[in-house]
Amino acid sequence: MFQQRLKFFRSILYMGDLALVAICWFAAYFVRFHLPVVPVTKGVPDLSLYIMLSFLVLIDFAVVLPVSGLYKRPWAGTGHTIWPVLRAVVAGVVVAVTLTWFLRPYDFSRLVFLHFFVFAFGALLIYRPVLRRFWKRAYPENAGERVLIVGVGELGQQVAANIRANPVLGLSLVGFLASDPAKVGGGIQGLPVLGDFSQIGTVVSSRQVQVVIVALPLSAHEQLPELLEGLSQEMVDVRIVPDLYRFMSLGSTVESFEGMPIIGLRGSRLEGWPRVFKRVVDIVGSLLLITLFSPLMLLIALLVKLTSRGPVFYRQRRMGLDGVEFMMLKFRSMRPKAEADTGAVWASPDDPRRTPLGKVLRKTSLDELPQFFNALKGEMSLVGPRPERPELIQEFRSQIPGYMLRHMVKAGITGWAQINGWRGNTDLNKRIEHDLYYIENWSLWFDLKIMLLTPFRGLISPHAY
Repeated sequence: MFQQRLKFFRSILYMGDLALVAICWFAAYFVRFHLPVVPVTKGVPDLSLYIMLSFLVLIDFAVVLPVSGLYKRPWAGTGHTIWPVLRAVVAGVVVAVTLTWFLRPYDFSRLVFLHFFVFAFGALLIYRPVLRRFWKRAYPENAGERVLIVGVGELGQQVAANIRANPVLGLSLVGFLASDPAKVGGGIQGLPVLGDFSQIGTVVSSRQVQVVIVALPLSAHEQLPELLEGLSQEMVDVRIVPDLYRFMSLGSTVESFEGMPIIGLRGSRLEGWPRVFKRVVDIVGSLLLITLFSPLMLLIALLVKLTSRGPVFYRQRRMGLDGVEFMMLKFRSMRPKAEADTGAVWASPDDPRRTPLGKVLRKTSLDELPQFFNALKGEMSLVGPRPERPELIQEFRSQIPGYMLRHMVKAGITGWAQINGWRGNTDLNKRIEHDLYYIENWSLWFDLKIMLLTPFRGLISPHAY
């Protein structure tokens, strides 16, 4: 019921967006050539050419709109939708302009695309509050199915909060049932406790309840048979929320396998096509960046060789995806056998182990450039949690809850924690918090955002010693 109704809302929003894209495309054509702000100097092109291109534009936006994350929170207010709408329209227009290169020799008007961008951005932005208003008339808040929550503990209260946070569902909360009769007559979150478990049939009948949500702790699930027996004579929709959300972390899922429900407490979003897409980006991006920086890398290699004894590259064992260790490449920035006396430790300010050139390389992150070869080989990714040394991980994993979850994706050359200032010898809890946020919210757009911000916020850091 919950997902179906949200999917229904998303589908209407999506179809309306595509309809508006088509309308805005033809509106841009007519405004440009029949109500021109800028005079038309090359004649009015045949409408059929723009009709032909409209099919490509619609296919383009049919893919770009959902991929851009526009429907993650489709019921959010206008202030929260400006950036997602802008991002989606910009991406769609860029792809559409690129497609016109394959339709030569005709040169489509760039002013049409400019008009289209303005119209589409405005239309998609205005459409959302309009649809929400019509939706509220169809599914008024607190006027839809009447919902009774069985359980007054943390889980039951969370269910009530989630329903209230999604008014698009149109559900009406009538109250709670408690296992303890002493709590009957009280209130929780502004809702009454209408009875104890033995009174479930009476409460459902008297309050005209249509949906019962059972939200009990694991220790109380033995009471389920009694509750279901009390509902045996009632025409009511029964839903059970398992008390597992406390144990759910990254990529938790609920799926059906051969008719058997399976709850995933942990998982990665990088499965199937997302994993393929990310790998393609890593290969293409690594090749481009290796080509672009090859003159600089050759210069750094020469300087490392000329300014200190020892190898040009430093290979260090790090832990990556699924805890598999690999040898990470760096330009050598410290003297040979720098850790012979100290063992595995983080670098510190004015670290005496660094070479004069190494100070510059580490401060500017130029010592990390060879890791593009790690990404090309598949040992790392362009974006992900920074890999750590196994010796240090043995200490961190027992001190920081959830530390090992960061190894559910490939380690990255840059990451969300790094561009937010959490690199080097900084607060580990903050670094892990940002790493897990990245894994939980991964998308190609998120990767692109991190890559674009890295030159400005990730290369030079006061914590890069």
